[in-house]
Amino acid sequence: MKNDFQIAQAPIPTRRVKRWLPPLAGLILVGAIGGAWLMLHANASATTAKADAADAAKKPEVQELSSSDFTTVEARELSVNLPISGALAPLSQATVKSKVAAGVLETLVPEGVKVGRGQVVMRLDTGDLQARLVTQQATQEDAKAKLELAIKNHETNQTLLRQKFISQTAYDTAENNVDIARAALKSTVSQVEIARRALDDATVRAPIDGIISKRFVQPGEKASLDTPLFAMVDLRQMVLEAQVPASEIPRVKEGQNVIFDVEGFDNRHFNGKVARINPTAEAGSRAMTVYIAVNNEDGALRGGMFAKGGITLEKSTVTPLIPLSAIRDDHGVSTVYKIENNKVVVQPIKLGLRNEDEGMVAISSGLMVGAQVIVVKLDGVKAGTAVKLPQNAQPAPPPHSGPSFALKG
Repeated sequence: MKNDFQIAQAPIPTRRVKRWLPPLAGLILVGAIGGAWLMLHANASATTAKADAADAAKKPEVQELSSSDFTTVEARELSVNLPISGALAPLSQATVKSKVAAGVLETLVPEGVKVGRGQVVMRLDTGDLQARLVTQQATQEDAKAKLELAIKNHETNQTLLRQKFISQTAYDTAENNVDIARAALKSTVSQVEIARRALDDATVRAPIDGIISKRFVQPGEKASLDTPLFAMVDLRQMVLEAQVPASEIPRVKEGQNVIFDVEGFDNRHFNGKVARINPTAEAGSRAMTVYIAVNNEDGALRGGMFAKGGITLEKSTVTPLIPLSAIRDDHGVSTVYKIENNKVVVQPIKLGLRNEDEGMVAISSGLMVGAQVIVVKLDGVKAGTAVKLPQNAQPAPPPHSGPSFALKG
């Protein structure tokens, strides 16, 4: 027992304690230095965050805009159009019919070829017509001879009457025979003229300047009286026949401009003017026909083509235009958000002619050409908001920059 107790109470050797003191002191020193560094870094981060927050509070918020958020004010004409559609037809067209009964001898001009007025287009057989003329001429010669004989008899009877060799009745009969012979001659002259005209009608000529559109007979066929021979059209002047609701007719006037498109002419617009208005409405549709005159000197338009366009009911002068979506109502005053020096400015404006379907409105005052306005509703954007425009980005174009054919004022 004594030995065991003595062993347990024996002191730790001094050499072992001295061995552990230096490493322990080093660990304590490193821990102290690390803790001090962490405390300093935390304080510095907190100070930087507070400084950044203070700077952010001092700087205003900048709203970045895309190219579709704003547009540049441009100047052009604005019109309110009444949409129309219809078929085009030549103003001058003719169907030539046969004036005589004769066989078709030859057709000189095919379809699609231009001809001038009076140009020979077709020839008919003239054999029977020539014989008829000869017969009528012979009849005329006979009538002339009878008239001459009647005149001689009348002169003889006049001498005999003075010598009282014949009665007054015989003289009157001779005088009447002269009148009858003269009338018969006049009749034969007319018949000769008719036969001569019939012979001339066998040579069929174009009644107008134009283009042959259809031939109804061919060589060798027999043409009766009033048989259609050919049809022709003059394309230099066209007519667009459009149906307009009767309720819109009070706004349609003669002389109003019309712009229309024709399928197949993708990059070309055609122009016309209201020439006349049918005074009665169609029974079924209650629509009225408006006739639009179209100048077609180059012959680009053809009969039967379908056109779609609009009658210009109202038109403004060249004036600044903006989209309707850019307008805001500020207690009854029309305003826009204008971008000026990278800030939003509320700009009062005065509106002019507007086109709801085109989505544009004319500005009478308040905006100049080249100004930039916001065209959409943006959350957080108000007067004084700083904005940033995209670099090298084009602003949104106006909704429409050409004629519109689905418009109704």
